Amino acid sequence: MAFKSGFVTIIGRPNVGKSTLLNRLTGEKIAIMSDKPQTTRNTIKAVITNEEYQIVLMDTPGMHKPKTKLGQYMMSVATETLNEVDAVLFLIEATDLQPGSGDAHIMEQLKGLKTPVFLIINKIDLVKKEQILATITAYKEQLDFATIVPVSALNNQGIDIILEEIKKVLPEGPKYFPEDMLTDQPEKIIAAELIREKILQMISDEVPHGVGVEILSFKQREGKDMVDIQANIYCERDSHKGILIGKEGKMLKRIGSLSRGEIEKLLGTKVFMELWVKVKPDWRNSENMLKTLGYKR
Repeated sequence: MAFKSGFVTIIGRPNVGKSTLLNRLTGEKIAIMSDKPQTTRNTIKAVITNEEYQIVLMDTPGMHKPKTKLGQYMMSVATETLNEVDAVLFLIEATDLQPGSGDAHIMEQLKGLKTPVFLIINKIDLVKKEQILATITAYKEQLDFATIVPVSALNNQGIDIILEEIKKVLPEGPKYFPEDMLTDQPEKIIAAELIREKILQMISDEVPHGVGVEILSFKQREGKDMVDIQANIYCERDSHKGILIGKEGKMLKRIGSLSRGEIEKLLGTKVFMELWVKVKPDWRNSENMLKTLGYKR
């Protein structure tokens, strides 16, 4: 049997579970997760390889109407991938009885695509079967999908079916990445994202979207099984800085402790980490800051 390979993108509104789905498909934690929208800011490539195929998964930012230069960059990333892949996974929630304005906007972008579009209905554990059928009917009226797969990414339900459906449309091709490679993201970039994930999970709504993380130093300690990491956390207001640091520095220490644990799992080694919080007003509209934090090419 000929080896198959190809590229697949995951798209959808913010906070529908794209990063959770990507992590379930790979069986590893590649993308950061949060219950707040707009967790993903860059396209993250994750690689699934077995004896029959190699799938390169691309997790894009949630599609939305951008309000900042960072938002504009995120949307350009999301739409560019549609013409560069072998399949598109359009992720919605089972609780959506009818396509809202967000999903309607996304489906407009998908019309006319020659790329197969799979409708992935996530969070089926939250609704009854009758509602899933109603959702399928409502979305099928809007777009001709190559296939429809109900799943619960959180509970790992339906994940194998998605992989089998992707395999059907993959062309014959080479292994683009080594068999043991899970992602093309540098370790320091994933480390920055894991720090940002903990901020998203622990801080109130008004702060996280104005937070960026820059890794200043990422070095193996000479002669020791330890990596030293220094990072800046940027926020847009002095009041946000106070929240991030917390009383007697307790919040910053907590963010550091939790993210260090995740990074140690990633690297398989001990980590010594130092974090600083800096105020950069309106950094999300600064070309220089977006380049510094890796959001501009």
